[in-house]
Amino acid sequence: MGWFRSLSWPSSDSRSIALIRAAVGLIFFTQGILKFLDPHMGVMRFTRIGFPLPEFTAHFTGAFEIVCGLLVLVGLLTRLASIPLLIVILTAIATTKIPELSHPGQGFWFMVSDARTDFAMTMCLLFLLSVGGGAWSLDALVWKEEASR
Repeated sequence: MGWFRSLSWPSSDSRSIALIRAAVGLIFFTQGILKFLDPHMGVMRFTRIGFPLPEFTAHFTGAFEIVCGLLVLVGLLTRLASIPLLIVILTAIATTKIPELSHPGQGFWFMVSDARTDFAMTMCLLFLLSVGGGAWSLDALVWKEEASR
């Protein structure tokens, strides 16, 4: 049992960062795929919101969500990958949640309830932007390897 105690376990901070990366990465990755597979989540949604060139915009956004979501998931270029995702989520809030304030029968509390996932993703992305990928990430492996050269 002595070998078990001698193992170097990453701190709970590392596990926490990995769990946040998993949530953010998987959510954006799957939402990106849906923009290609389901017209209601992609082109039709972007058309309804009023984006110009909705087919291009939906697929462009979906591609960023897939690539950056995977990067966040594995913890490679975590801070850099968080920036486009932050732009995506803030644009989603501005174009789909804020307008709910002026819809009859909806208002502030409806918008707050509807925006809870977007708010959580925004806070998680800001967290990852500030702390990076953590010890359980490819960033840690790459930069540790770079530092030893």
